[in-house]
Amino acid sequence: MKAQCLPFQQIPHSTPLFLDYLSYTPSVRGMYPRSPIFSEWVKDESQRVVYDAARRSKVGEILERQNRAWDASPKTLANLERFKRGALTAVTGQQVGFFGGPLFSIFKALTAVKLAEQATAAGVECVPIFWLATEDHDLAEVNHVALATEHGPPESFVADSVALESAVADAPVGTIRFGNGIEAVVDRAATLLGKSEVTTWLRQAYRPGESLGSAFARLFARLFADWGVILLDPMDKDFHQLAKPLFRAAIERASELDEALLARGKAIEAAGYHQQVKVTSATTLLFEVKNGARTVVRRKNNGTAFNGKACEFVIGEERSSADELLKRIAAAPEKFNPNVLLRPVVQDYLLPTLVYAGGAAEVAYFAQVAVVYEKLLGRVTPILPRFSATLVEAQPERILTRYELGLVDVLQGPEKSREAIAARSLPADLQTRFSEAYSTAEKSMASLRESIGKLDSTLVDAADRARTRMWYQINRLHRRASRADLLRNEVITRHADALSNALFPHKVLQEREVAGISFVARYGPDLLANLYRKIHVDCHDHQVIEI
Repeated sequence: MKAQCLPFQQIPHSTPLFLDYLSYTPSVRGMYPRSPIFSEWVKDESQRVVYDAARRSKVGEILERQNRAWDASPKTLANLERFKRGALTAVTGQQVGFFGGPLFSIFKALTAVKLAEQATAAGVECVPIFWLATEDHDLAEVNHVALATEHGPPESFVADSVALESAVADAPVGTIRFGNGIEAVVDRAATLLGKSEVTTWLRQAYRPGESLGSAFARLFARLFADWGVILLDPMDKDFHQLAKPLFRAAIERASELDEALLARGKAIEAAGYHQQVKVTSATTLLFEVKNGARTVVRRKNNGTAFNGKACEFVIGEERSSADELLKRIAAAPEKFNPNVLLRPVVQDYLLPTLVYAGGAAEVAYFAQVAVVYEKLLGRVTPILPRFSATLVEAQPERILTRYELGLVDVLQGPEKSREAIAARSLPADLQTRFSEAYSTAEKSMASLRESIGKLDSTLVDAADRARTRMWYQINRLHRRASRADLLRNEVITRHADALSNALFPHKVLQEREVAGISFVARYGPDLLANLYRKIHVDCHDHQVIEI
């Protein structure tokens, strides 16, 4: 398995904030407590993790109950024992995507394992935990997945109303269960994937009666059985009971938290970045589940600070005083859950988190979340970028080699890929003529520029402009010749499409578009071990991996 690194500066849509975090420029250091170099601070950071022994005991019980229900492996149960004895945690998480979600979900889990291993090797006992985002309510984000095909674009699979039992709009996805219709969808996927261990695991996980969350957990329990990844479903009522102090604080300190978030948002924009999460003066960090739907809690008329006086909040169509809302939290905390800016803080209140591994968007919103951490926990959990890669199988690799292309060429989009292939497919004599034309133009203009400069130095700029126009015209003719060749060469179009479908489907990075199970089904669970060996926690480039 060969790999080469591609800096994120060459990856489309990489945000300035993420890029500056990777280089840890001075402009971002006030937003992140640690650099992206894990080895520099792992020991020091472990001394800052404060975790109540009683909370550890209770969380350990819940995690064991959950993971045993998903048929946890002996390695996972051994890691749970390490947790109970005092190990810290390397955490990652993701929405519970259909059939295990995109490839990067697997990358996240492997990153957490690697971080835990590195920490333990450095003398900091640590175990990997995967947080299942079952409380999210955007069903459209998790009810579909694309599986790789032999030829053509990835094939979409959707858990639609036939496959799912009826659900309330905006219900937490962890409450939505599969009906009998899921069997036909799994059958179709199994036909595409072929016979493999993964196909068997898929049938065992995605079946009538399972929820989007429990099915995802069962699949990941099998995928990562040898790695001991501990899975955590935050919808558990006992977790909500433990998190109750943070839910209370979200109401009691709503104004204070909002002011801090607004100030941080202005600071982010002043530094030339954009805010990942929009915050307004009516924002709170809580949802309440009402009639099965996850409903945002807002402050009425921008709210007022909680100081023992009545402070009105709005939840859907209902108005509530702070006292009433706090009583509801006390009586039924399971009906409340955090928004994206409070969720990491709840996570790291429930767990002794040494480090969190996330994608580019998560790195960006941690710049905002930091102020919530400071207010509620007094410590900001460091975030590190997850492993990121594009897997290049044999067919696209042959095409890349044939035309002397790289992933960067493919990431320019299908049209640019076709032009690049066409330019490299022109008849040899025509290629030679264009090369000669470029060379002749360069030599001629260089000589002319030197001579004309001796005559009148003010004419040098005019000579440079003439050179640029000549290059432009030759290059324009070169492109037109390439396009003409493209129109008459179906092979070129087929090869360009094959590259796009395999490596940049729908103009999206492969890891974000294609399901991880597609590759594990083709190459077996050993693929995970091979990928794991490519992860270096202090190297944060995108990797291009031949498999």
